[in-house]
Amino acid sequence: MTSMDESRSAPSSGSGSAPGEGLDARVVVDRGSFRLDVALTAAPGDVVALLGPNGAGKTTALRALAGLVPLDGGHLRLDGAALERTPPESRPVGVVFQDYLLFPHLTALDNVAFGPRCQGATRAEARSTAAGWLERMGLTEQAGARPRRLSGGQAQRVALARALATRPRLLLLDEPLAALDARTRLDIRAQLRRHLADFEAVAVLVTHDPLDAMVLADRLVVVEHGRVVQEGTPQDIARRPRTDYIARLVGLNLYPGRAQGHTVELDTGPAITTTEQLTGPVFVAFPPGAVTLHRHRPTGSSARNLWRCEVAGLETHGDQIRANLTGELPLAADLTTVAAAELDLHPGAEVWATVKATQTHAYPA
Repeated sequence: MTSMDESRSAPSSGSGSAPGEGLDARVVVDRGSFRLDVALTAAPGDVVALLGPNGAGKTTALRALAGLVPLDGGHLRLDGAALERTPPESRPVGVVFQDYLLFPHLTALDNVAFGPRCQGATRAEARSTAAGWLERMGLTEQAGARPRRLSGGQAQRVALARALATRPRLLLLDEPLAALDARTRLDIRAQLRRHLADFEAVAVLVTHDPLDAMVLADRLVVVEHGRVVQEGTPQDIARRPRTDYIARLVGLNLYPGRAQGHTVELDTGPAITTTEQLTGPVFVAFPPGAVTLHRHRPTGSSARNLWRCEVAGLETHGDQIRANLTGELPLAADLTTVAAAELDLHPGAEVWATVKATQTHAYPA
């Protein structure tokens, strides 16, 4: 088993790849009351992100693909070859773990050379390969440094080089940016994107960070409670979330309901007037920034949607204040610090919330 590689380009939809190439898996793992059952397919060149809350089963799925957790059902085929019974060290799989797991007693060069050596390369051949990967990662000057002398970003790139040096057909990344501080994360995310763009096989990324997923992946697979609840391109999922978890990730208020024309009767709560004209089960979404708050019921307002609410809590959200509201319609509203002060918002304050129909988005459930 190996570790990780370099950049990323246009999404691959599988066109142009030979039949049987890429990843075809159904990962079934039983752990007492928890059952993971996730199907994954990807063509060479694809980067797939497994996204979900803690405990959803993302890391278990990744470890099962690596062979570190046995399958209780399903199948695992890579480039047409069945891997269910193949031991981890014999799989053409590279892994970058969350904490990188570099060998502390080896230099960066020898960490990267470890995989090629295990594949039968001579010491000189392995070190030559490793030196090439470190150069690609911009780490030539750190070749002789041991892990404790490396920064977080440097350690991440060494771990990636170690994984890629074995030329894996499947690259697995478990929260590869989680151990980095915010500033380093920004730089390394951009570098990792370039590395994944150049990777010609399949990459599967596990993360709980929506920005990492949106920037790095061609396709998102959202897992909750061991099941896939939604999958698609980052753009599709950001525009049409189908669960509360996804809606919170992409920053939308989301409500299921039943549409009749421009009116949606919510499953729990009042009706919402929308721009779209639909019939049947739907979701309605709108951003917190579309919500306008008033301390008194507005008169002469053009907004078709008006609800009486109570402030449940306030929190800083970027350069704005996010008000979490309960009442006729639970929702989140974003407003400026000045506006929050002028409205004298505080927990327990009664407000009226309005949203224009043109700022809502309804779509079939």
